[in-house]
Amino acid sequence: MNAFTQYTVEPVVRKNLNFKLEEIPRFWFGGDPFKTRMFDALSLTFPDGERYFIESVRLFRDKIKDPKLQLRVADFIRQEAQHGMAHDKMNQVMKDQGMPVDQFIQTLNKMFKFELTKRSPAYNIAMTAAAEHLTALMADTFYSHKETLQDAHPYVRALLAWHAIEEMEHRDVAFDVMKQVGEVPELTRKFALAFTTVLMLGFTTYRANIMLKHDGFDRLSRLKMTVKGLPWFVGSNGMLTKMRKPYAEWFKQDFHPSQHPIIAQYDVWLKTLAETNDPIQAGEAFWQAGK
Repeated sequence: MNAFTQYTVEPVVRKNLNFKLEEIPRFWFGGDPFKTRMFDALSLTFPDGERYFIESVRLFRDKIKDPKLQLRVADFIRQEAQHGMAHDKMNQVMKDQGMPVDQFIQTLNKMFKFELTKRSPAYNIAMTAAAEHLTALMADTFYSHKETLQDAHPYVRALLAWHAIEEMEHRDVAFDVMKQVGEVPELTRKFALAFTTVLMLGFTTYRANIMLKHDGFDRLSRLKMTVKGLPWFVGSNGMLTKMRKPYAEWFKQDFHPSQHPIIAQYDVWLKTLAETNDPIQAGEAFWQAGK
């Protein structure tokens, strides 16, 4: 591997953070149903997705000999468990709104069970490392520029900020497990990110459409919303399109997640949480510190 500057921070497990999600309005993203449900659909994936990541990494725990990586894996698992519990609360908010959350979760559970029992450990750790790369880039993209989430409700913005912080902290753990003990072919590693991206975008759009149907929007209205709203995410100047350069670096043979700088306002979140013990204030300061 070529020499490169490494940007790393140690994972910290934070518990019992209250984001007051029960107080958010139905369409919490500036009253926009499509953007709200796209983010909701993404959030729906997190609890069971995080548990899948944990199981994928656990498949290799007995093979890890590096004491430092063993500790990082332990913290990774604890952080991911906290993320799952927090997004479970977000899922309950959607369930209370009449969304078919249980149906979505049943499908997810079947998919992840199939992956873990029918696919190789190498495949699963590659998918996990790829998903962690993707979510870390999304975390950076959400908060690098204030206008991206300016219309989001502060409580949800704070939840996503905390998740973003911890994605930055453990973004390279699954990758290092994959590289050190995963015995993952290079082609599999590269395939994993492309496939994960397609799955994430496809399932997110599909679930958002189903939720909008439960919100009472007819097929034509949902189609118009999608045509109008999807470019905000993946258009030529879309939110996710902006991360194409760091995204593409995954496909370089000497890539490592720590080649990417930690988001500039990382220390702002840490400092504000330490001073206030309030994740909502920390999230607001983190967002305000964006460009």
